[in-house]
Amino acid sequence: MRTPRSFRTLAVAAAALGAVAGTRWAQAQTVAVVGGTVYPVIGPRIDRGTVLMRNGRIVAVGADVAIPADAQRIDATGRVVTPGFINAGTQLGVVEVGAVRDTRDANARGQNNVAASFLVWEGFNPASAHIAPARQEGVTTVAVIPGGGLISGQAALVDTDTGSAASVLRRASVAMVAQVGSAQGAGVGARGELIGRLREILTDARAYRANRAAFERNATRPYAAGRADLDALQPVLAGTLPMLIAADRASDIEAALRLKREFGLRMMIAGGAEAWQLARRLAAEGVAVLTGAENNIPGGFASLGQRQENAAILARAGVLVVLVGNGAGDPELFNVRNLRFEAGNAVAYGMDFGAALRAVTLTPAELFGVDDRVGALAAGRDANVVVWSGDPFEFATRAEHVFVRGREITTPSRQDELTRRYRTLPGSGYRP
Repeated sequence: MRTPRSFRTLAVAAAALGAVAGTRWAQAQTVAVVGGTVYPVIGPRIDRGTVLMRNGRIVAVGADVAIPADAQRIDATGRVVTPGFINAGTQLGVVEVGAVRDTRDANARGQNNVAASFLVWEGFNPASAHIAPARQEGVTTVAVIPGGGLISGQAALVDTDTGSAASVLRRASVAMVAQVGSAQGAGVGARGELIGRLREILTDARAYRANRAAFERNATRPYAAGRADLDALQPVLAGTLPMLIAADRASDIEAALRLKREFGLRMMIAGGAEAWQLARRLAAEGVAVLTGAENNIPGGFASLGQRQENAAILARAGVLVVLVGNGAGDPELFNVRNLRFEAGNAVAYGMDFGAALRAVTLTPAELFGVDDRVGALAAGRDANVVVWSGDPFEFATRAEHVFVRGREITTPSRQDELTRRYRTLPGSGYRP
């Protein structure tokens, strides 16, 4: 991870986050969502259920919940109530316009294509125009993931709340991001060289851990990465920080699994276009897969085996599946909001509805260590709650109420503002 001084800085920031959040939640009113079909995710569906929220937290969930007289009631009869969705594969808030360099803060240069110490959330923009559309489609938490190079850096979880960058940060450093599928992207000439380079870096990080005092005396051989990156890799080697490996081709995933066994890593696969071919092995080794279900057109030779049944096959084999965007149109950015359509397609191609709902709520929360706070509807958890007009995975369904940390947010998106602006066309006489 980071140096002790940085740990102290992060602790102070976390304390400040708690103070800010506490102030906001203390001002929040009591809200009761009543009469809806409630999907707690950690328990069975509740017909005509109630979700009671107070001071930013869920107080009670059930069919017979006592509602305080001062509570604001939201009639959810005929509606569906779920936890807020978690999109675990985004660059939301760190890339605004892909073609404009000054708005791209997801890729660090690093030393020799290694940026393990890069903390992507330190460049997060809470005023990003892409946040409101994501929130309006029921996405209340996202993983902000760095990209580029061989080891890209560390990811964080952020709520789609309004406020400062510090106040919306839910958990820093939830995964170390790397890749084994693109030699060119890692600055080497061939896949075998890429795997060897990653093995060398992990070996040197292990040697650095055993010879730190000698390193300080400049009495060790040269290492393949700098001090900050070697420090950052220590939680990965200790198994306390998972390594999220981007890989699509089955053989690339197999290479990642070899590294997992060699170094005792906790590992997740991102992309995983051909992961279905290794479903049983992934399940046996406890490796989760972050993948989508909208796209079945190969983006290159590494994903020739891509298929929309991928998530369903993996889930049936016992693999922990997290649904993220894999459709066309840059899913990491402005299509973060389309997460529910990925889930809908996964169901259409064989995934169980309950498994798909879990794959966008509780499973990512568990993998990133925040399942005690979000990902399910239960007393004591933060009130990230969505009221849907119907089945959330159906195209025509709308998110009618979105609560983030117990506060309903109705901030209009850029699309809303443009719609209002041009609803009446000057000189045309058109009135919709």
